[in-house]
Amino acid sequence: MADGFIWYELVTNDMDKAVSFYKKVVGWDIKDAGMPGFTYMIFGKDGKDVGGMMTWAGAGAPELPTQWVGHIHTANLDKELNAVTADGGTIVKSAQDIPGVGRFAVVLDPQKVKYLLFEPGKQDAPPRLDQMAVGNVGWHELLTDDAAKAFDYYSRHYGWQKDLAHDMGPMGTYQTFRTDKPLYTGGMMNRTGPGMPEGIPPHWQFYFTVDDIEAAQQRVIEAGGKVVLPPMDVPGGSRILQATDDQDGHFALMQGPKS
Repeated sequence: MADGFIWYELVTNDMDKAVSFYKKVVGWDIKDAGMPGFTYMIFGKDGKDVGGMMTWAGAGAPELPTQWVGHIHTANLDKELNAVTADGGTIVKSAQDIPGVGRFAVVLDPQKVKYLLFEPGKQDAPPRLDQMAVGNVGWHELLTDDAAKAFDYYSRHYGWQKDLAHDMGPMGTYQTFRTDKPLYTGGMMNRTGPGMPEGIPPHWQFYFTVDDIEAAQQRVIEAGGKVVLPPMDVPGGSRILQATDDQDGHFALMQGPKS
């Protein structure tokens, strides 16, 4: 089975504000990657990296809304890019090298959901946080037009497997899935239908783990963000919230089950 998502990226317009906000809200340690001529900040916890932050200007793009994206592992980037396009996906940015790190590309799945592909270099893989560790991404959620077709696509390309399916009534089925982790690591559902807010674009959403969701909600407000979905219980014993940061970037937090 594949690794699934192995890196997460925030693309924003004001780096200083982003660093200050997420350091306070999630509690990440954030450092400059030291890339010549390009500001790229790496965030993580306990000496283990989780992802990075960059600006749209640094990416050579005009100012756009703040966006979180994820990198899915591939052992052969060129082969996978061919497979993505053959299966109805789109290449947004062709393969590029990151010297000493690996290669990446930006793609859309057949339902126009953006994600990145990453082929690591030959160096040893760095240590990673446990799935439910504070500061890591504990859950990956896809909202799309046809969740069943989406699962077929990601399963076929990356080896993901179905886990529990939750009947959400008129909202449809919430299909959880596993990658190579001991726990299920995410879920997929349709973005439209009874009970679903209108206007949600198809997208991947990442839930950053905190130790206390109510305390995190207060930190969001104090840091200048807005809570759009207050803390609520979800199946499995976790609690989640959804919010926007102080640059109107949408993100989500979760508190894992209490033992």
